[in-house]
Amino acid sequence: NKKPVFVDHLDAEEVQKEAKLANVPIMIYSEDTTHIVTEEGIAYLYKTDSMAERQAAIEAIAGVTPVGLRSNPKQLADLRARGIVALPEDLGVHRSEAKRSLLAAQNMDDLVRWSDGLYNPPAKFRSWS
Repeated sequence: NKKPVFVDHLDAEEVQKEAKLANVPIMIYSEDTTHIVTEEGIAYLYKTDSMAERQAAIEAIAGVTPVGLRSNPKQLADLRARGIVALPEDLGVHRSEAKRSLLAAQNMDDLVRWSDGLYNPPAKFRSWS
């Protein structure tokens, strides 16, 4: 099942609390993420000016999920006008054709191969090997 999933909190946050860790044990922090691509559109996070705007951009492309349902049309229109969010039709893709198969990388293995070694996650995170 390849349905996109957006959540408000990660299980790793509970691990941090229980283990009394200084940081949440995750590989990528939102501050380090430049883009999020879904069938609903692209959020250009590097163009945002605040965490609230970043959150609104993520909500705009999160689809029919609890996170996506918080998006509102007025805010989406503003984000699109400023180039922070692009919907399929903004990219010349008919909405009914916006599927995962159009994305360049279908899985982590694709990202590793196509990056020519630039992206090389630790072995314990390689579910495909």
